Amino acid sequence: MVDAFQANQADLPIDIEHATELKAPRGDPAPAVGWIKGLEVRDGGAVWGWVEWNPQGRSLMEEKSYRYLSPVFTFDTKTKRILQLYSAGLTNQPNLHLTALNQRIQPAGEHVMTLPLALCTALGLSAQATEAQAVSAIHQMKTDKDKALNSVSHPSLEKFVPRADHDAALNRAQAAEIRLREIEHKTLHQHIEDELEKALKTGAITPATVAYHRACCQQDGGLKRFREFLQCAPRMGEDTDWDKKAVNKQNRGLSEEDKVACSSLGLDKDAFNQIKETASWLS
Repeated sequence: MVDAFQANQADLPIDIEHATELKAPRGDPAPAVGWIKGLEVRDGGAVWGWVEWNPQGRSLMEEKSYRYLSPVFTFDTKTKRILQLYSAGLTNQPNLHLTALNQRIQPAGEHVMTLPLALCTALGLSAQATEAQAVSAIHQMKTDKDKALNSVSHPSLEKFVPRADHDAALNRAQAAEIRLREIEHKTLHQHIEDELEKALKTGAITPATVAYHRACCQQDGGLKRFREFLQCAPRMGEDTDWDKKAVNKQNRGLSEEDKVACSSLGLDKDAFNQIKETASWLS
């Protein structure tokens, strides 16, 4: 009953003495004094309703002009299960024992249509769902579909960009990435050449091994390892001035001190120069 009320999506009238059922079909006025705006099932299976009274209905309640509320509903003629509430009337003579007023009679032999279980499952409804609930579910699905199609046709500019703009931005990003790699490669190459030149000057490596060390430096982490190698690599001997100390014997003369030494030692000029040259290399 609650599901049917929610699927109907309309308030139900509360009138006086079932005017909606008895007078309205004849064209007579049947004003409502209140409206049932919600139904809920509480403990024990009782169905409670929330009513909004108009001034006339509120006055009738406060004055206690009517004591009882009589519902109008439909039910399954086989199971006797109540299916849907249609209205209610204020009365002083409860008529639950009067069939014509407390229920809407189904024609003889006519039963409430039951929906196929597969259809109820597809619509997300219970196996006891009514036709009105199925129609409401279908309308909701159509509404959701229209909203989805509208979202696809008119996407939010905050979340989407034109494909041309996306491709252009992607191309710029890829070009910038390639340019960055080229700069990094060029910078690394310059660092490697600087380190190799420094190592050659300090004697840490020889010209014959430059190509080998260059290839090692170009590997991942190679420059760092080469720098660590340079910190502990032995150095080649530095240039000496020995060649400048070698003097042609014929061009070398004796100083006055040398002549005194030769005379004292009894040596001739050549012997003295040979001894002096040997002493100079040893020093």
